[in-house]
Amino acid sequence: MQPEFHIHGREADDWTVVEIQGEVDVYTVPRVREYVADRIEAGRRHLIVDLTGATFMDSTGLGLLVGIQKRIRARVGDLRLVITNPDIRRIFHITGLHQVFLIYDSPEAAMS
Repeated sequence: MQPEFHIHGREADDWTVVEIQGEVDVYTVPRVREYVADRIEAGRRHLIVDLTGATFMDSTGLGLLVGIQKRIRARVGDLRLVITNPDIRRIFHITGLHQVFLIYDSPEAAMS
C-alpha cells in the first residue's frame, strides 16, 4: 500500500505553485506529470514545484523535473524548486542537479 500522496496548486501573481506532499516516485510521477502538463498547456510558464511536503524522491522524480524544465524552457518560462528535506536536497547535490535547478527554502523566496 502506497503512503498518502497529494498534489494541488495555486496561482500567485505570475507564478503557478504546485505543492506536492508524499513520495515522488514511479507510482506518483504520472499524476504530477499530468497535473503540470495541464498547467503548461493552459499557458502557465512560471512554475514553482514546492516539495516541502515531499518525504521521498527517486530517480523517476528527478527525471520528471528535468522533463518539466525542458518543457518550460521551450516556452521561455521559468521553473523553480522549493526543497527543505535534507535527504532530497542531498540527491540534487549528488547528481549535480543543484546546478541545473534554482532551489529555494520557501515559495515566497522562489517568487522574489
